[in-house]
Amino acid sequence: MSSLPAIISDFTPISLDEMDDVKLMSRTDTKFAFQANKLPFLLKKLIPFYRVLSIDGKLIHDYKSLYYDTDDRKFYIDHHNQRVNRNKIRFREYVGSGLTFLEVKLKNNKKRTIKKRMKVDAITKELSEEHKKYIKKIIGKKLAVNAKQWINFSRITLVHKTQKERLTIDINLTFENEKLSGDLKQIIIAEVKQEKMSRSSDFMKIAKEMSILPIRLSKYCMTTLQLNPDVKQNRFKEKLLFINKLKQA
Repeated sequence: MSSLPAIISDFTPISLDEMDDVKLMSRTDTKFAFQANKLPFLLKKLIPFYRVLSIDGKLIHDYKSLYYDTDDRKFYIDHHNQRVNRNKIRFREYVGSGLTFLEVKLKNNKKRTIKKRMKVDAITKELSEEHKKYIKKIIGKKLAVNAKQWINFSRITLVHKTQKERLTIDINLTFENEKLSGDLKQIIIAEVKQEKMSRSSDFMKIAKEMSILPIRLSKYCMTTLQLNPDVKQNRFKEKLLFINKLKQA
């Protein structure tokens, strides 16, 4: 991974202001997971098609996230049980830009991801009354949630030169709760974010050529499985085997 900065510097940069047209707060998401040793070659293949987000000259950005769930892990279980309408709640600090948000993600029955967020001063373990009211407003009901786990990673953000598409590539992922910690540093998590799902994505074409396949499993669910071996997981077993295989490769 030591060659990454040199490879990424070959991309044409794009600023945060220029990215306004591809915020895609309502979108379709397609995730991919693959071995870290494939990333340098993949990035080289993507250079003609994408620009890279640059903030103060920095091209790899750190993210810190604290995820919330109910005592019985409703959000995790909803995903496991393949509920079409489901939610996630987190604080996320965008370290490079100095911004922190309370974010609520909604997945609907049209397979769209809608992200709502409010700016906050800092991540707090305890939710304030203002936070609770905001969550209730977005989800439509009051839910008692508490902090479950930290998920931190570094991200490369690519923006397609001609299509309304954003590609995030997450590296060096670590996670922890009050008792355990771990990492998935051997695994790259990539996510194609589009206004409408389209297989014409240049990343998807190149990924297919490299035998990099889509996987429907969020970072929150993936790390919940790693931190809580006793959690319900029968529908995730095949995906868990895949992730563990990538870890050992």
